[in-house]
Amino acid sequence: MSEQQTIPSWTRDQIAARVAVDIPDGAVVNLGIGLPTKVANHLPADREVILHSENGVIGMGPAPAKGEEDYDLINAGKQPVTLLPGGCFFHHADSFAMMRGGHLDVCVLGAFQVSVKGDLANWSTGAPDAIPAVGGAMDLAIGAKKTYVMMDLRTKTGESKLVDACTYPLTGIGCVSRVYTDVAVFDLGAEGARVIDIVEGLSFDELQALVPVKLVDARA
Repeated sequence: MSEQQTIPSWTRDQIAARVAVDIPDGAVVNLGIGLPTKVANHLPADREVILHSENGVIGMGPAPAKGEEDYDLINAGKQPVTLLPGGCFFHHADSFAMMRGGHLDVCVLGAFQVSVKGDLANWSTGAPDAIPAVGGAMDLAIGAKKTYVMMDLRTKTGESKLVDACTYPLTGIGCVSRVYTDVAVFDLGAEGARVIDIVEGLSFDELQALVPVKLVDARA
Protein backbone atom coordinates (compact mmCIF):
# COMPACT_ATOMS: atom_id res chain seq x y z
CA MET A 1 0.00 0.00 0.00
CA SER A 2 1.56 3.28 -1.10
CA GLU A 3 1.59 6.47 0.95
CA GLN A 4 -0.74 7.99 -1.67
CA GLN A 5 -3.42 5.43 -0.92
CA THR A 6 -5.78 5.96 1.97
CA ILE A 7 -5.00 3.62 4.85
CA PRO A 8 -8.15 2.16 6.44
CA SER A 9 -8.50 3.11 10.09
CA TRP A 10 -10.79 2.92 13.07
CA THR A 11 -12.51 6.10 14.29
CA ARG A 12 -11.80 7.51 17.75
CA ASP A 13 -15.05 6.01 19.03
CA GLN A 14 -14.25 2.61 17.52
CA ILE A 15 -10.87 2.59 19.27
CA ALA A 16 -12.56 3.52 22.56
CA ALA A 17 -15.15 0.76 22.10
CA ARG A 18 -12.35 -1.74 21.46
CA VAL A 19 -10.67 -0.74 24.73
CA ALA A 20 -13.96 -0.94 26.63
CA VAL A 21 -14.49 -4.54 25.56
CA ASP A 22 -11.19 -5.53 27.20
CA ILE A 23 -11.90 -3.96 30.60
CA PRO A 24 -13.09 -6.71 32.98
CA ASP A 25 -16.14 -6.59 35.19
CA GLY A 26 -15.44 -5.04 38.58
CA ALA A 27 -12.28 -3.22 37.50
CA VAL A 28 -11.27 0.16 38.93
CA VAL A 29 -10.05 2.17 35.95
CA ASN A 30 -8.42 5.55 35.41
CA LEU A 31 -9.03 7.18 32.03
CA GLY A 32 -6.34 9.67 31.06
CA ILE A 33 -6.82 13.08 29.48
CA GLY A 34 -7.86 13.24 25.83
CA LEU A 35 -8.79 10.20 23.77
CA PRO A 36 -9.02 7.77 26.73
CA THR A 37 -11.98 9.68 28.20
CA LYS A 38 -14.11 8.36 25.31
CA VAL A 39 -13.93 4.85 26.80
CA ALA A 40 -16.50 5.85 29.44
CA ASN A 41 -19.17 6.16 26.75
CA HIS A 42 -18.63 2.61 25.45
CA LEU A 43 -18.50 0.43 28.56
CA PRO A 44 -20.93 -2.52 28.25
CA ALA A 45 -24.15 -1.94 30.20
CA ASP A 46 -23.93 -5.38 31.83
CA ARG A 47 -20.45 -4.73 33.23
CA GLU A 48 -19.64 -2.81 36.43
CA VAL A 49 -16.54 -0.70 35.90
CA ILE A 50 -15.58 1.90 38.50
CA LEU A 51 -14.03 4.96 36.85
CA HIS A 52 -11.46 7.05 38.70
CA SER A 53 -10.05 10.49 37.88
CA GLU A 54 -6.78 11.76 39.35
CA ASN A 55 -8.27 15.10 40.40
CA GLY A 56 -10.34 13.24 43.02
CA VAL A 57 -13.42 11.54 41.61
CA ILE A 58 -14.47 7.90 41.62
CA GLY A 59 -17.64 6.32 40.28
CA MET A 60 -17.99 8.42 37.13
CA GLY A 61 -20.56 7.64 34.47
CA PRO A 62 -20.73 8.60 30.78
CA ALA A 63 -20.42 12.19 29.59
CA PRO A 64 -23.45 14.36 30.48
CA ALA A 65 -26.05 15.20 27.86
CA LYS A 66 -25.66 18.59 26.19
CA GLY A 67 -27.14 21.26 28.43
CA GLU A 68 -26.82 19.12 31.57
CA GLU A 69 -23.12 19.78 32.24
CA ASP A 70 -22.05 20.70 35.77
CA TYR A 71 -18.64 22.36 35.63
CA ASP A 72 -18.17 21.85 39.35
CA LEU A 73 -18.01 18.12 38.54
CA ILE A 74 -15.14 17.55 36.12
CA ASN A 75 -12.41 15.04 35.31
CA ALA A 76 -8.66 15.70 35.18
CA GLY A 77 -9.04 17.11 31.67
CA LYS A 78 -11.58 19.68 32.94
CA GLN A 79 -14.39 17.95 31.06
CA PRO A 80 -17.78 17.74 32.79
CA VAL A 81 -18.67 14.22 33.93
CA THR A 82 -21.57 12.42 35.57
CA LEU A 83 -21.52 10.59 38.87
CA LEU A 84 -23.15 7.19 39.26
CA PRO A 85 -24.96 6.13 42.48
CA GLY A 86 -22.27 5.47 45.09
CA GLY A 87 -19.74 7.71 43.40
CA CYS A 88 -17.93 10.46 45.29
CA PHE A 89 -15.27 13.15 45.09
CA PHE A 90 -12.39 13.85 47.48
CA HIS A 91 -9.02 15.55 47.94
CA HIS A 92 -6.55 14.92 45.12
CA ALA A 93 -3.92 13.78 47.65
CA ASP A 94 -6.19 10.84 48.49
CA SER A 95 -6.59 10.22 44.77
CA PHE A 96 -2.83 10.01 44.30
CA ALA A 97 -2.61 7.66 47.27
CA MET A 98 -4.99 5.35 45.39
CA MET A 99 -2.83 5.60 42.27
CA ARG A 100 0.48 5.04 44.02
CA GLY A 101 -0.88 2.37 46.33
CA GLY A 102 -1.71 -0.10 43.58
CA HIS A 103 -5.48 0.26 43.91
CA LEU A 104 -6.16 0.78 40.18
CA ASP A 105 -6.66 -2.29 38.02
CA VAL A 106 -6.22 -0.49 34.70
CA CYS A 107 -5.18 2.94 33.51
CA VAL A 108 -5.65 4.10 29.93
CA LEU A 109 -3.27 6.81 28.71
CA GLY A 110 -2.31 8.63 25.54
CA ALA A 111 1.28 8.62 24.29
CA PHE A 112 3.85 10.31 22.05
CA GLN A 113 5.84 7.07 21.81
CA VAL A 114 5.72 3.50 23.14
CA SER A 115 8.58 1.04 22.77
CA VAL A 116 8.16 -2.66 22.02
CA LYS A 117 9.45 -3.29 25.57
CA GLY A 118 6.53 -1.31 27.01
CA ASP A 119 8.41 1.91 27.79
CA LEU A 120 6.12 4.95 27.75
CA ALA A 121 6.83 8.55 26.67
CA ASN A 122 3.76 10.75 26.99
CA TRP A 123 4.63 13.96 28.83
CA SER A 124 7.10 15.82 26.58
CA THR A 125 8.60 15.63 23.10
CA GLY A 126 11.72 17.28 24.44
CA ALA A 127 11.35 20.16 21.97
CA PRO A 128 12.79 23.49 23.21
CA ASP A 129 9.36 25.16 23.03
CA ALA A 130 7.44 22.21 24.48
CA ILE A 131 5.44 22.76 27.65
CA PRO A 132 6.01 19.77 29.99
CA ALA A 133 2.73 18.31 31.22
CA VAL A 134 3.42 15.14 33.15
CA GLY A 135 0.54 15.53 35.63
CA GLY A 136 -0.15 12.18 37.28
CA ALA A 137 0.99 10.08 34.29
CA MET A 138 4.08 8.70 36.03
CA ASP A 139 2.08 7.67 39.09
CA LEU A 140 -0.63 6.08 36.94
CA ALA A 141 1.70 4.26 34.56
CA ILE A 142 3.62 2.58 37.36
CA GLY A 143 0.89 2.33 40.00
CA ALA A 144 -1.83 0.64 37.94
CA LYS A 145 -1.80 -3.13 37.62
CA LYS A 146 -2.16 -2.79 33.84
CA THR A 147 -1.39 0.21 31.65
CA TYR A 148 -3.06 0.51 28.25
CA VAL A 149 -2.23 3.18 25.67
CA MET A 150 -4.52 4.72 23.03
CA MET A 151 -2.83 6.60 20.19
CA ASP A 152 -2.59 6.99 16.44
CA LEU A 153 0.02 4.59 15.10
CA ARG A 154 1.82 7.38 13.26
CA THR A 155 2.38 11.09 13.69
CA LYS A 156 0.92 13.66 11.29
CA THR A 157 4.23 13.57 9.40
CA GLY A 158 4.23 9.78 9.10
CA GLU A 159 6.66 8.67 11.82
CA SER A 160 5.72 5.57 13.79
CA LYS A 161 4.87 6.10 17.46
CA LEU A 162 5.57 2.40 18.10
CA VAL A 163 9.36 2.20 18.24
CA ASP A 164 12.23 -0.04 19.27
CA ALA A 165 13.40 2.54 21.80
CA CYS A 166 11.76 5.83 22.83
CA THR A 167 13.61 9.00 21.86
CA TYR A 168 11.39 11.27 23.99
CA PRO A 169 11.73 11.67 27.78
CA LEU A 170 10.30 8.58 29.48
CA THR A 171 7.22 8.52 31.69
CA GLY A 172 7.68 4.90 32.77
CA ILE A 173 9.82 1.86 31.95
CA GLY A 174 8.28 -1.43 30.87
CA CYS A 175 4.84 -0.39 32.09
CA VAL A 176 2.65 -0.65 28.96
CA SER A 177 1.08 -4.03 28.28
CA ARG A 178 -1.27 -3.18 25.40
CA VAL A 179 -1.48 -0.45 22.74
CA TYR A 180 -4.68 0.44 20.88
CA THR A 181 -4.11 2.41 17.69
CA ASP A 182 -6.21 3.57 14.75
CA VAL A 183 -5.14 0.57 12.66
CA ALA A 184 -4.17 -2.27 15.03
CA VAL A 185 -3.97 -3.50 18.62
CA PHE A 186 -0.62 -4.68 20.00
CA ASP A 187 0.36 -6.69 23.06
CA LEU A 188 3.83 -5.80 24.36
CA GLY A 189 6.16 -8.01 26.34
CA ALA A 190 9.15 -10.32 26.16
CA GLU A 191 8.21 -11.36 22.61
CA GLY A 192 8.08 -7.76 21.43
CA ALA A 193 5.05 -6.33 19.64
CA ARG A 194 2.39 -8.98 19.07
CA VAL A 195 -0.48 -8.00 16.77
CA ILE A 196 -3.82 -9.20 18.17
CA ASP A 197 -6.19 -7.20 15.96
CA ILE A 198 -6.01 -5.28 12.65
CA VAL A 199 -8.53 -2.94 11.07
CA GLU A 200 -10.49 -4.51 8.24
CA GLY A 201 -8.92 -3.79 4.86
CA LEU A 202 -5.31 -3.71 6.09
CA SER A 203 -3.10 -6.78 5.77
CA PHE A 204 -0.41 -7.82 8.23
CA ASP A 205 2.30 -7.10 5.66
CA GLU A 206 0.87 -3.63 5.03
CA LEU A 207 0.82 -2.99 8.78
CA GLN A 208 4.43 -4.16 9.08
CA ALA A 209 5.40 -1.64 6.41
CA LEU A 210 4.06 1.21 8.55
CA VAL A 211 6.37 0.61 11.53
CA PRO A 212 10.14 0.18 11.99
CA VAL A 213 9.78 -2.61 14.53
CA LYS A 214 9.47 -6.35 13.94
CA LEU A 215 5.86 -7.46 14.47
CA VAL A 216 4.53 -10.89 15.42
CA ASP A 217 1.12 -11.94 14.06
CA ALA A 218 -0.67 -13.28 17.16
CA ARG A 219 -4.24 -13.11 15.88
CA ALA A 220 -6.32 -16.15 16.72
